[in-house]
Amino acid sequence: MVTINIGGKEKRYEDGIKYEVIAEEHQNDYVSQIALVTVDGKIRELMKRVDRDCTLDFITYADTTGHKTYVRTAIMLMMKAVRDVAGMEAAANVKVEFAIGAGYYCSFRNGLKLDEKTIEKVKDRMGELVDMDLLVTKKAYPADEAVALFAENGMKDKVSLFRYRRSSNINVYCMDDYYDYFYGYMMPSTGYIRLFDLFSYEEGMILLLPEQEDPETMPEFKPRKKLFQTLLVTREWGRELGIDTVGDLNDQICSGSISDMILVQEALQERRISEIARDIARREGVKFVMIAGPSSSGKTTFSHRLSIQLRTHGLKPHPIGLDNYYLDHDYTPLDADGKPDYECLEALDVEQFNQDMAALLKGEKVQLPTFNFKTGKREYSGKVTELGPNDILVIEGIHGLNEKMSYSLPAESKYKIYISALTTLNVDEHNRIPTTDNRLLRRIVRDARTRGASAARTISMWPSVRRGEEKYIFPFQEEADAMFNSAMLYELAVLKQYAEPLLFSIKKGEPEYHEAKRLLKFLEYFLGISSEELPKNSLCREFVGGSCFDV
Repeated sequence: MVTINIGGKEKRYEDGIKYEVIAEEHQNDYVSQIALVTVDGKIRELMKRVDRDCTLDFITYADTTGHKTYVRTAIMLMMKAVRDVAGMEAAANVKVEFAIGAGYYCSFRNGLKLDEKTIEKVKDRMGELVDMDLLVTKKAYPADEAVALFAENGMKDKVSLFRYRRSSNINVYCMDDYYDYFYGYMMPSTGYIRLFDLFSYEEGMILLLPEQEDPETMPEFKPRKKLFQTLLVTREWGRELGIDTVGDLNDQICSGSISDMILVQEALQERRISEIARDIARREGVKFVMIAGPSSSGKTTFSHRLSIQLRTHGLKPHPIGLDNYYLDHDYTPLDADGKPDYECLEALDVEQFNQDMAALLKGEKVQLPTFNFKTGKREYSGKVTELGPNDILVIEGIHGLNEKMSYSLPAESKYKIYISALTTLNVDEHNRIPTTDNRLLRRIVRDARTRGASAARTISMWPSVRRGEEKYIFPFQEEADAMFNSAMLYELAVLKQYAEPLLFSIKKGEPEYHEAKRLLKFLEYFLGISSEELPKNSLCREFVGGSCFDV
């Protein structure tokens, strides 16, 4: 018998009992389905068994880690269903690409085409597998055996990935007779994947799953066509460079061709910035370029590079940060927890911004403010701004795409740009890299360099930052005139050497430890690249330092 402490209460259980059984006993205490447990602070899958006295807690679908576990298991369920319906070769040529809202876009490779009827059969098979409640098991294989297993099943991406694996063992998941590798935790059986949809979309298909904010409800799919097209363009850049997965990237690093790849990637980004500048210059009456995007998107460097391109078209850009229109901090609205909410629109003096911009549009001279973050107050230096015939304001801030921010300005005077680090690089064909992981690593590195903030502090603030993005940025992204993807195929290999020491500083027992450990495990997939390879105007330098811009 073992003694388990749950919520301060001790109870005796048979030695070797599955955590799943204990979770079922306590499920009624939680609104959302329990996905994982923590055993003395260490995350464990429900399929594991109790082997000692311990303190136990639960993680549900409403938690970030729990939701990712649901998504991961649903993807494996889909892949097994594809294999069952269309064969192993088909399963080996389905790639889970990127998220479009609550949907995960899956493409078909090497000539594979699944029509709507076949996709419907795959969906039906997924439902059958859920009803069968098949066990999901995990086994540690010697690396050579795991690679041989993946090679036998046509999973060349995994063979390439594990060529650089230092560990002598690889954890392989099995769902009935289907074997696959997944980066992260899994549910114990198919019966847990109750909510999903699968349907044809563009040249591939969408796996639609519940969102973390409402994990017990199926969401509506919102296509977000501009975002989708931007991701497709970036994906094609990667394919042109021969880099679809981390294994491909590592191959190029080892081959000595990474310097050329970096220069080509930077040139592709510069070409896109040039295209946006040309579009702005061709539009008559544009005086305000409104730039918005989530945290660590590289907005500052992008604004500088865009301004240079605008100058080549005879325009005179002037940068303005919406942060300069913050209300004095004494008047900042409070959030639900009683803390200052600097992310909300009401934290800005929207009326004063509109008065100033409207006056500039009329040709009047205006004294623009700056915000002193040390005193928490707006200040005026006496410097006056006036818009000449070729002058244009480049305005950056999280509310730049929201019409309520610039309600007084004519639509034809504004050009809106959405920027984000939209990662299209995958760990392998079935393990996508969330764009949020890329941005979080950027922010950890930048905050440590520019603000002296610890990785623990940045990670602790991240959920609040993400809530602000979901509420104030993402709903307006499709209203942009142009989108810019700031993610670079090589950047995680550069960020790795800066992020790892910061993440290792988080000790076991700290609230941010699990997230730090997850990110460290993720970075193990990458071989490192020196930042000396980067051009001085690279967007990546906004985070690692050494930029020619004031960032």
